[in-house]
Amino acid sequence: MSKNDQSQRNERIAKGARSMKNDLYIDLLGTSFSITAEEEPVYLEGVLNNYRLALGNIQDSTGLRDPLKLAILTGFLLCDKIQRIYQREAAEQIAENYETTEAEQITLDMIARIDEVLESDR
Repeated sequence: MSKNDQSQRNERIAKGARSMKNDLYIDLLGTSFSITAEEEPVYLEGVLNNYRLALGNIQDSTGLRDPLKLAILTGFLLCDKIQRIYQREAAEQIAENYETTEAEQITLDMIARIDEVLESDR
């Protein structure tokens, strides 16, 4: 088998591994169903457990018992958490870009000074 054939075979195997479907059974708030996703079962269970914890925390803190209201409020608060993470990451990226830009400007100023010194010595 040539290197190219082996490479193509490995690529097909990798694609197949990534596209494996996994089922997750969800039983929450008086309803149950299954979903199919391309994520690992351990990951899917972790997401479901995090949602269960969030539901429990909302239920404990608000006293809500209505499943629809619990689901909506939990989803809303999780979206709020995601939005805060995005905003923090964006602020960090802006600060990082500013630091890079500032460092670039300092470097360019130093190069200009060196060029001036070299030109004056000629």
